[in-house]
Amino acid sequence: MKKAEVKGLNTKELKEKIDAETASLNQMKINHSISPLDNPAQIGQLRRTIARLKTELHQREQQTNN
Repeated sequence: MKKAEVKGLNTKELKEKIDAETASLNQMKINHSISPLDNPAQIGQLRRTIARLKTELHQREQQTNN
């Protein structure tokens, strides 16, 4: 998910997306521990996506507090 796509989401969608992506990451880690993934770099990509989403959410919270 790119930066522009993240900015296009509203706050509620952003929170839902964070929850969904976090659940997906946890499931992917479990699957990887049982049998190796075809592309283990997907875990890193998903972690970065979650970080982008959380960063955008934090920035929005900071703007409303100021």
